[in-house]
Amino acid sequence: MSANLTFDQLRELFLFTELTDEQLAWVNEHGDVVEVAADTEVFAEGDPARCFWVLLSGTIATSRTIGGERVETARTDQLGVYLGAVTFYLEESLENGYASAARAITDVRLLALPAGKLALAFREWFPMAVHLLQGMVLGTRRGQAITGQRERLLALGKLSAGLTHELNNPAAAAARATSTLRDRVTGMRHKLGMLAEGKLDKDALLALTGLQEEFADRVHEAPELSAVAASDLEDELGDWLDDQEVAGSWDLAPVFVAGGLRVSDLEQVRTAVKLKGADASLDAAMRWLAYTVETESLLREITDSTSRITALVAAAKQYSQIDRAPYQSIDIHEGLKATLVMFSGKFAKGITLVKEFDKTLPKIPAYPAELNQVWTNLIDNAVGAMDGSGTLTVRTSLDDEWLLVEIADTGPGIPPDIRKRVFEPFFTTKGVGEGTGLGLDVSWRVVVNRHHGDLRVESEPGDTRFQVRLPLVEDR
Repeated sequence: MSANLTFDQLRELFLFTELTDEQLAWVNEHGDVVEVAADTEVFAEGDPARCFWVLLSGTIATSRTIGGERVETARTDQLGVYLGAVTFYLEESLENGYASAARAITDVRLLALPAGKLALAFREWFPMAVHLLQGMVLGTRRGQAITGQRERLLALGKLSAGLTHELNNPAAAAARATSTLRDRVTGMRHKLGMLAEGKLDKDALLALTGLQEEFADRVHEAPELSAVAASDLEDELGDWLDDQEVAGSWDLAPVFVAGGLRVSDLEQVRTAVKLKGADASLDAAMRWLAYTVETESLLREITDSTSRITALVAAAKQYSQIDRAPYQSIDIHEGLKATLVMFSGKFAKGITLVKEFDKTLPKIPAYPAELNQVWTNLIDNAVGAMDGSGTLTVRTSLDDEWLLVEIADTGPGIPPDIRKRVFEPFFTTKGVGEGTGLGLDVSWRVVVNRHHGDLRVESEPGDTRFQVRLPLVEDR
């Protein structure tokens, strides 16, 4: 096996630029030039890590299996890029097999070097470098595992608090409505018994039953009233009930107003009773119908609460991308809205949320779960910067051939000396234990490396904007 490349050709590859002629001769002797047709697998994840591959021409992509799905991790046509058994100097890496798979996107030429033999030669050529690399790789793995877990736990803590708060509100409302509903149903049975014992004839009872159905349907269409309008209507209905000598008008009037009923509706009830001087029957009829209206209102509240819980669970599922392919065509607003829902419990009362979404934007190819982590980091930083008071703006628009997402806050701004470092790993202005300094670094890698987009910040006092630009098409 021989690569049959000249020393000048080998030195064009950045890995071999500083090698001696003797070392280049070893590479040439032990290497082999392999040609792979487009859309053909070069090696599979988990296969024995036999070769260290160097790209000579063409475009190649690597991928890994994550959560049962194939996820592309890199795509490049850079001359000299290496892949395959990249940690050949670690004996265990050869035993574990290739950590990823590689596929030719176009026709490619690769230099293949036997990993085992290269490891022996490398240790002989650069003994000190081997020890340093081994220490660096093992140390980095441990550090990444610890900090990655810390970052995930911090994000989970931020969102779980908000989600718990948001779920608790509708759950508590449904529980309260259910408890009250039980009392109202009991009262309805009692008043129905009183009506049955009264002097209402069959036609009167049928008329009341018909009004009951009509009023129950009206509850779900009742308009929202201002406090002043509701108070005026309650006074009007209360006066009418007092004129009819119905007890507890102050208690009944708000129920009827909330259910969308007016004096004309109550007149229908009085007409249905039909009995002169049957005040007790009118009183019982009014209270029976009031229980009906209130029962429907409580049922509506329970329905609204459970719908809210369902929407929150759906938002959490959208945020986490459970049961979804990791790479897909997405509406960017779905992830933004899901993240905002997850965060809503963290927004202080003094923070105003403004959403300026361009609904005409097309779907884009992306990793939505990873972008949701970006939105989490940027929104959390913006909320923290405003210290409980200000305006958070989430804006989407089209910027030439890019989809632009802006997360803006009205906080004090980022000083120029700090602005230059915000995307550095482990750099943070937060106190000890409050942040890892990895949020913006993770966001940068997701946007720039994974999506081939752009992430930048513009800041002045009262206006800080993190701008995420994402390509509209996959082959950008």
